[in-house]
Amino acid sequence: MKYLVPLFMAFSIASQGQDIHFKSVLVDTHNDAVTACIEKKVSLDQDLTGINHSDLKRFKEGGVDYQLFSIWCDGDKKNPYAWAMREMDTIDAVAARNPDKMIVAKTWKEIEQALKEGKFIAQYGVEGGHMIEDNIDRLDTFYKRGVRYMTLTWNNSPSWASSHADEKDPKYTGHKGLNAFGKEVIARMNKLGIIVDISHVGETTFWDAIKTTSKPVIASHSDAYSINPVSRNLKDDQIKAVGKNGGVISLNFYSAFVDSNYAKKASAFYFSHKKEFDSLVATGMQKEYVVGQIANKYKVEADAIKPDIEVLMHHFDHIVKLIGIDHVGLGSDFDGIDSAPLQLKTVLDYPEFTKALIKRGYKDEDIAKVLGGNFLRVYRINNPN
Repeated sequence: MKYLVPLFMAFSIASQGQDIHFKSVLVDTHNDAVTACIEKKVSLDQDLTGINHSDLKRFKEGGVDYQLFSIWCDGDKKNPYAWAMREMDTIDAVAARNPDKMIVAKTWKEIEQALKEGKFIAQYGVEGGHMIEDNIDRLDTFYKRGVRYMTLTWNNSPSWASSHADEKDPKYTGHKGLNAFGKEVIARMNKLGIIVDISHVGETTFWDAIKTTSKPVIASHSDAYSINPVSRNLKDDQIKAVGKNGGVISLNFYSAFVDSNYAKKASAFYFSHKKEFDSLVATGMQKEYVVGQIANKYKVEADAIKPDIEVLMHHFDHIVKLIGIDHVGLGSDFDGIDSAPLQLKTVLDYPEFTKALIKRGYKDEDIAKVLGGNFLRVYRINNPN
């Protein structure tokens, strides 16, 4: 039986050391495998070793019990709502083919039952409010499909909220923060049980969201700005606000958000392969996945510029120091990134993160909170049924 933390079930764990990894409920709040599978014309229930960071078999081997899959397209995609439906259909089909291994859970009862049976739990996180296409009723459809959080913006901005990228762009002329419709969106999300995700949003939108929401929020895949000052990371006052709100910050493994020295090295690496990069973009592949293709092809070069896991743990330590152990989780961004710390190559490597927590002297109960218990607390407040 998996360890759900005393808030939910009074299960005790006698074992010490790394065994806690596989006895905890491990929840990752952000993985882009759906888009990666569509781009690469493969399926999650295939052996995708060497192709993707993730597949159904390796999730379980890495100790992942519960994955919120990113439902994503960039701001240039036509009909983003239809694309969201297609991505969810993709995972639903995998679950239908593997009913003994996997479930797209819609209720807490289904989550509990799946954990008892050792089934892999899938739900969805819509990465970008542009995917509702300004139709608030589509949130209801998303919820029924298994969407349990929505990132208010991706790097682009819908009409009702501004992203981190646009807020720092001097050429951006749109509304900053949440407008009246944006506040209605959050109210509907709170009512339905779709968790408000503040990764990717601009600072104005962040503070408007914190003031507007009646439920705890998450940052599904973000790190600490004071460790690496990029606009996708959270500043200390934002981190403290998430803690006060009762929310959770799920650490992003992407090297460019983890390591302040990575961007310069990566720029030189990709420039050296620019011709090949441009030719892949010309085929219609989204740029985010072209980056991954290049990194996979020139693996030795790509690995040479990756940070050590200790750099990621600096972000963890900083957030814990500010708001405590109850407000940190995992949001790897696997299959949406081309680079992660050296020890975190694929979903098989989650035990390396647990080892880093053990090295820091954390007790089993605290490790279980970080691996999944903290998110489960926020989930239950947003979704009591």
